Amino acid sequence: MMQFFKIFTFYFCSIASLLWMPGGWAKDQTILVMGDSLSAGYGMSLEQAWPALLQDKLNASRTNDQWQVINASVSGETTQGGVRRLPALLSQFQPQWVLLELGANDGLRGYPVVNITTNLAAMIEQSQLAGAQVVVMGIQLPPNYGARYTAPFFAQYETLAGRYKTARVPFILDNIAINNDLMQPDGLHPTPEAQPIIVDNVWRNLADIWVP
Repeated sequence: MMQFFKIFTFYFCSIASLLWMPGGWAKDQTILVMGDSLSAGYGMSLEQAWPALLQDKLNASRTNDQWQVINASVSGETTQGGVRRLPALLSQFQPQWVLLELGANDGLRGYPVVNITTNLAAMIEQSQLAGAQVVVMGIQLPPNYGARYTAPFFAQYETLAGRYKTARVPFILDNIAINNDLMQPDGLHPTPEAQPIIVDNVWRNLADIWVP
């Protein structure tokens, strides 16, 4: 019996030493990125896109958690498509965080802002009901769409973040959209060189939450 106790103690301590890290128990943190071509790596490999770079940055940071970033972004995706796809993704990956980067394609097609807001709100509610924390990622449209449309379009992201008390990245392409060297020839999609700047935009607003 004494020999059994010694063996049990050895294996228990060995397993505990693998799980225990200074400051608490290590745990997995899954981030689900629900986006369009701005997050899907349009014109580049997925490894170059900002969600992959964000995972690298999180896992290199001073946190005990192990981070996995699931990039469920689809080029051309609309908010209506996001509403349809999100429940299955929440069930499959059970994320702790959902980064919501959608609306640009709706806006470029001139969809009513009220409809876009309704769809974004539905995705926030779906995520929160599933136990995930949400980050609303703001998007601005090109100025040629006119201020009467672009102003309420951009304002909806801040409004939604306030209504649902979510975290927010004010503008995903901050310091990028006005720099032609960081945008692809179509003027809509960021280049591979812009991806670390997107990560910086995310990090500037969320690092205090993710890496306390």
